[in-house]
Amino acid sequence: MSSSKLRVAVLFGGRSAEHEISLLSARFVVEMLDRNRFEPILIGIDKDGRWLLQQEALLLGATRDPRLQKLNQSAPDVALATHPSSTGNVSLAIGSGEKRSIDVVFPVLHGPMGEDGTVQGLLELAGVPYVGSGVLGSAVGMDKDVMKRLLKDAGLPMVPHVVIRRSAWDRNRAAAIASCADLGDVVFVKPANLGSSVGVTRVKRGDDLGAAIDHAFELDLKVVVEGGLDHPREIECAVLGDDDEAHASIAGEIVVDHQDGFYSYAAKYIDEHGVTTRVPADLSAEQMAHVQSLALKTFAALEGSGLARVDLFLDKSGQFYVNEINTLPGFTAISMYPKLWAASGVPGEKLVAKLIDLALKRAAQKAKLRTSV
Repeated sequence: MSSSKLRVAVLFGGRSAEHEISLLSARFVVEMLDRNRFEPILIGIDKDGRWLLQQEALLLGATRDPRLQKLNQSAPDVALATHPSSTGNVSLAIGSGEKRSIDVVFPVLHGPMGEDGTVQGLLELAGVPYVGSGVLGSAVGMDKDVMKRLLKDAGLPMVPHVVIRRSAWDRNRAAAIASCADLGDVVFVKPANLGSSVGVTRVKRGDDLGAAIDHAFELDLKVVVEGGLDHPREIECAVLGDDDEAHASIAGEIVVDHQDGFYSYAAKYIDEHGVTTRVPADLSAEQMAHVQSLALKTFAALEGSGLARVDLFLDKSGQFYVNEINTLPGFTAISMYPKLWAASGVPGEKLVAKLIDLALKRAAQKAKLRTSV
C-alpha cells in the first residue's frame, strides 16, 4: 500500500461486557474506510487485556450475531513501541519484532476499559491522535451517576433517579431499596458504567427490586435506579464535531416490539424483529429543533468531542428528558449513529473520514500548546 496513506489503527474488543458488540462496530468502521486515503491496522483487545493483531478477512467474514463474535486468540501480540516524539509518530511492535508506524487510532470500544477514558489516557501518553472524546469527556460520559450530576448542573431535564453504591448495599439493603420508593411504579436498574443495555432490568412495583440490583452489582460497583415514564418514546440524536462547530443530526426514534418491554440487549442485537427504527422520528419541526438543541447542550456539558449519540425520552405530555450520552456509540450495521448521519446527508464512508480528520485536527491543536513556563 502507498506510504502516503494514513495508517489507522482500529482498536476493538476490550475487557467489558460489551466486547462482542465492539467487534460488530469495528466491522462497520473497517468497511467504511476509504482505501484511497487510509490503510487499516486491526487490533483486537481480548478479555484478558492482550492486544492482538487481527486479520481483516476474519473480521469482515464473521457472523453478525454478537453471541458468536470472537477474536483470533492465536494472532501476534501488539504493543505501543515508541515514546511520543515532536512529530507525533508512534509505532506498534508486532510479535517478536516487526514494527509498523501509525498515524491515528480509531477506538471502537464500548464500556469500561475502553470508552471510559482509560484507553484515551494511554493514547494521550503515547502522543497518538485518536477519534472521539478525551479522557474527561469519556469518563463522565461513561459514569451515569457523574453524567447526571453534570446534566443537572447544566439545567438539562432528566427523570428522577437514585444512586446506590456497593458498600451501602452490603451494609443495609432495606434502606437502599427504601430510597427508591418515590421513583414510581416502574423503575430501571442499571450498572452505572455499562452501555448497550447490559445488566439493565425493568422492574414493576411488586417485582423483586433487590434481585435486579444484585444483578447490576455483578457488573459494577455502583448502580443507578431510574424512575420509569409512562410508555415514553425513545428519541436519539447524533452529534459530530468539536466545540461550537459541532452539529446535530436529524433525530430518530426507537420503537420497541420486544417481549422485554424496553430497549434491552436482546431487543437491540439478538431479536431481528425486536425494534423498529424510524429515521427521521415523527416530530414536529419545533420538536426536532428542540431535540437537536438538547443534544448539543448535552454534548457541551459533558465535554464531548468528535462524536456522540444523545438518547432522550419524550413523554405523553410532550416533555423531553435527556437519558444519557454515548461517547463511542455503536457502529454496527443496525446502529442509530451511522443511520442518523446517513439520513442527514453524511454516508458511512464520509462519516468515518470526518471523524479521523477531526482527531488529527484536535491533535495538531494540542501539539501547539506550550509545555513549559
